[in-house]
Amino acid sequence: MSGLAQTFTDGAVIAKRNLIKIKRVPEVLVFVLISPIMFVLLFAYVFGSAIDIPGGSYREFLMAGIFAQTVIFGATFTGAGIAEDMQKGIIDRFRSLPMSRSAVLLGRTASDVIYNILPLIIMALSGLLVGWRMHNGLLDSVLGFTLLLLFAYAFSWVMGFVGLLVPSVEVINNASFIVIFPMTFIANTFVPSDNLPTVLKTFAEWNPVSSLTQATRELFGNVPAGTPEPTVWPLQNPVLYTLIWVVVIIAIFAPLAVHRYKTMQGHGK
Repeated sequence: MSGLAQTFTDGAVIAKRNLIKIKRVPEVLVFVLISPIMFVLLFAYVFGSAIDIPGGSYREFLMAGIFAQTVIFGATFTGAGIAEDMQKGIIDRFRSLPMSRSAVLLGRTASDVIYNILPLIIMALSGLLVGWRMHNGLLDSVLGFTLLLLFAYAFSWVMGFVGLLVPSVEVINNASFIVIFPMTFIANTFVPSDNLPTVLKTFAEWNPVSSLTQATRELFGNVPAGTPEPTVWPLQNPVLYTLIWVVVIIAIFAPLAVHRYKTMQGHGK
């Protein structure tokens, strides 16, 4: 078997192993599926009555932002899973096997795409119940969900690299919250970025979370009629800008994560 084929074969085995854990630890899945419902209901009914979106519905404006936030937080499963495996010595067992050095990371990131699909489905159903609709047809809607999963997959490589650096699951949970929380809130996820102060507005306009949200909002047909045209390039070309970030993140953090794993492999021998 060629090196590339072995990498994908070994990665598929690791991905299957990670997915089996869903059945064996159903409590994790329950909380993963409950939190999207909670976010949709809280934001739709609590903030929906307080935030006015000229020319549109806040509930439709909201959903793309909640989708973006959920898949980014979902990507933290990669780092937490790797950190947990390191704590339990499972990574050491993987190191002793005749397998591709990048298979553990490839399998982990691939399986976490599945983790993200399930909350997206539950969240979409919850959104439909509170009045959200996709107006641009099936193809654009599928493209919107695909873009969300692509960005989540790229971000999972960041968390995978961090998971190889930190000593415990608790550390990565705290560290990821500190980084992801401002990323997802200083953006156009829950309020229009035009309402933010000047410095925060500039950050939000170039924040990839904003372009991801804007892209999915456009693909779902949820851009309010009264929304002014964006004046910055990332929000004028949100799909392209988001895809650029996907490529850049994977190009940087996938090699870093694999190198870190190989370095740890060398130390373990």
